This record gives sequence, C-alpha cells and structure tokens, in this order.
Amino acid sequence: MEMILNPLVLIPVVVVLLALAFYLGWFINSKIGSNSIINSEEKAKRIVEDAEKEAKNIKREKLLEVKDEWYKKKQEFDADANKKKQKQLHTEKQIAAREEGLEKKHELIAQKEKDIQKIEKELVSKNQSLTQKHENLDIMIHEQNIRLEKTAGLTADDAKKMLMENMTNQAQAEAAQGIRELREKAKSEAKKDAQKIVVQAIQKTAVDHSVESTVSVVQIQNDEMKGRIIGREGRNIRSFESATGVDVIVDDTPEAVILSSFDQFRREVARISLERLISDGRIHPARIEEVVKKVTEEIEEEIMHVGENTLIQLGIHGVHPEIVKHLGRMKYRSSYGQNLLQHSIEVAYLTGIMAGELGFDVSIAKKAGLYHDLGKTVDKSIEGPHALVGYELAKKCKVHPIVANAIGSHHEDIEMEHPISALVQAADAISGARPGARREPLESYVKRLENLESVAQSFEGVSKTYAIQAGREIRVVVEPDKIDDNLSDQLAHDISKKIQEEMEYPGQVKVMVIREVRKISYAK
Repeated sequence: MEMILNPLVLIPVVVVLLALAFYLGWFINSKIGSNSIINSEEKAKRIVEDAEKEAKNIKREKLLEVKDEWYKKKQEFDADANKKKQKQLHTEKQIAAREEGLEKKHELIAQKEKDIQKIEKELVSKNQSLTQKHENLDIMIHEQNIRLEKTAGLTADDAKKMLMENMTNQAQAEAAQGIRELREKAKSEAKKDAQKIVVQAIQKTAVDHSVESTVSVVQIQNDEMKGRIIGREGRNIRSFESATGVDVIVDDTPEAVILSSFDQFRREVARISLERLISDGRIHPARIEEVVKKVTEEIEEEIMHVGENTLIQLGIHGVHPEIVKHLGRMKYRSSYGQNLLQHSIEVAYLTGIMAGELGFDVSIAKKAGLYHDLGKTVDKSIEGPHALVGYELAKKCKVHPIVANAIGSHHEDIEMEHPISALVQAADAISGARPGARREPLESYVKRLENLESVAQSFEGVSKTYAIQAGREIRVVVEPDKIDDNLSDQLAHDISKKIQEEMEYPGQVKVMVIREVRKISYAK
C-alpha cells in the first residue's frame, strides 16, 4: 500500500533538517576558525619574540662596535695628547734653559757695566792726576831751562841747535846699526827660505802624495794583457794616450798598469775606459776612441748628478743649470792638494754657521761659501784671477748680488759690499788652514803643467795639448788642414823656444808635435 506523505508534515521536517545542517556546518566552521586564530596568534608571538631577540643581538653588537671605536679614538687621542704634552714639556725646558742663560748673560752684562763704570771713574781720576802732573812738569821744565841758560851761558836757540846736531849724529849712528841688523836678518831669512825650498823639493818626490794625487792604478788579470794594451808596435797605447791625454806606464809591476796625469778628470776617464776595454777584450784604436768618448759622456752626466746631490745635501734650491755643472766639475779639481768640492762644501757649512750666529740669511751664506771657487772650474782659456772669473760667471747666471760679491771679493780682488763676503773669506781660510788640508808643492806642480799646456795651446793650428811624464814631455796635436809637415817642425821649435822664455822647470821638456790625417770611406 503506497504511503502518501502529507505536505504539511513534510515541510516542517525539511526545515528542521536544514536547521540542523546549518547548525552543524556553523559549529564545525567555528571550531576550525578558532584553531586557525590560535595558531596564527602563536606564530605571530614567536615572530615577535625572534625579532626582539635579533634586535637585542644587533643592539649588543653595535654597542660593542661603538665601544671599540670609542676605545681606539680614546687611545689615539691619548697618544696625540701625550706627544703634544712631551713636546710642550721639551719646549718648556728649552725656554727655561734659554731664560736661565739670558738671566746669566744679563747678570754678566750688569757686572761688566759696573766694572766699566768703575774703570771710567778710575780713568777720570787718573786723567785729572796726569793733567796736574803735566802742568807741574811744564813749570819745572821752564824753571830748569832758565837755570840751564844761566849756568851754560847759552840761549835756548843755541841749545836747540847743539841738541839737533847731537840728535842728527845719534840718528845716523842708529840708522847704520839698523841697516846692519836688517842685513843680518835678511841673511837669516834667506837661509830659512833655502831650507823651505829643499823641503818642498823633498815633498814633490814623496811617493804617497804623488801616487794619491797624480796616479791611478788599474788591476789586470795577468801580465799577458799588458801586451794587448800596448798593441802591435805600440799602436794601442799611442791611441789610448792620444784619446785621453794620460800617460800610460806599463812596467814590471805585476798585474797592474799605471795611469799618470795631473788632471783628475782625464785620469778618471782613462781609468774607466781601460777597465772596460780589458773587460771587453776588444782593444784596438777604433774601439779605444769609441769607449773613451762614451765614458766621457757618462762622466759629464755624473758631474750633473754630483752637483745636484751637493745642492740637496746643503738644502739649496733654484740653482742655474750652468752653476750645477760647475759644482759637479769641482769633484775632479783640487786646490793645494785639497779636493775642491769637499773644500767648497766645508766653506759653505762654516759660512752658514757663522751667518746663523750673526743673524744673516743662512741660505745666501751657504750659496756664497759653496760658489766661492767656481772660477777654478771655468775653461783655462779664460784668463784672470779665479775670483773675478767666478764673479763674472755668477753675474751671467743671475745669482744673488751678495753671493756674486762674496765670490769676487774673497781674495780682495773687488771691494766687499756685505758682511757675508767677510764670512766667506774667513771660512775659506779656516778650511784651508786646518792641519793636513793643503799641500803647496802639489798646487805649484799642477799649475806648472797647466801653464805648459797653455803655452803650447796659444799657437795657431793647435787642436789639443797634453802634458805627460810629470811635465818632462808635452804632446801637441795639430789640425792637419792648417799645419803641414814642414810647419810641424817649425811649430815644435817655436813652442820649445817660448817654453824656455816664459817658464821655469827642472831638467828639460820634450815637445812632440803630432799631425795625423784620417780618410774615411764606407763600403755599402
């Protein structure tokens, strides 16, 4: 039997089921949402806690970094403060010492002033006493003259005449005695001068001095090298001597060749050139000329470096290049056996010290002391005292007027215009007068060789001159297009005659005129 549902009953049932379903769904959803909120809150709480921990860690690290930086800055500040404090203490000690010295000087000056015042009072008193005594003496002399006239029966004019005659006779006798004493003194001094000349002659032959000043020794590996240096029929040694102007001595000295020349520059060029030729092994005239030329250029460059280093050593700046070059040349010059560069540096230091003590410009004083002998490095063809030659060079290079005047006046060739000139003169004397600084015989020896070369150089057509064999020989290289073979013989005679007339020398001087013609062609 089919059951028929009543719609009135079905509707409430459906409504109740829907309500139950809705309630069930809401209940389940609320449970799920509550759990999700709780989980989210816990997660957020953990995130906040982690963030707070991380922030604390970062804060702690930053605080440590700040503390470290502060500690470093504090240490630097403390070190700087201590340094300044030490400097301040040192300065205070210096000031205190100076104040103490000034107080002592003030006391000394005050005492001296008192002494001077006392001396002045004594002088015034003595002057008054002397005046009184002079007056009394005049009165006594007048009275005495009156008595003498009465006693002798002579007038004052007659007495004066007799006295003048007596005085004349006495003066003549004293003059004769003085002349005799002068003659005896002259004989004594002549003996001393003769002894001095003998001593100078002994010094000229002193081995250590000659070797040190005019000779250089080049070491060789074996004596076989001596034959290569001499060359076939002596062509190598002749070419070397002609290129350098140095006398090469090849003797029995084992493993050594001696270079002799009074010119230090030539000798240094020859020494370096010979060492390079020996090291290279190729020794022939063309190679010799090439090496000598290259070494000469290198030493010229070294001269500039020496001049620059000297200026740096003395703290001098802004110097004309020509002056720098002449300063470098001083290394290869000597003055009375004393190296010219070292002498000039010494004079510069002495002048600067004295100028500083007197309140003058130390820089100008050093320049004046360093430049004072520049004239000795100028070409020997320029005649005149070296002080005036250096003075002209200084004016040409536009140096300070005080420096130029010091150069020209340090031997009183011109008038001194500033106290620094006198300081340079004094420093020059101090440097040259110290024990062992100079030797007069060497300077006169070198001067004689220089004069020998100058005499030969004065003839027309002469290209180069070299004094060798300690001045016993002069080699004259002539220009072949101006001097032919016939004129060469006449030139040698004229040079020897002029040497005889103008120079004094021991023994004899050999004059050798060299005329060489070279023809060059190139194979292509």
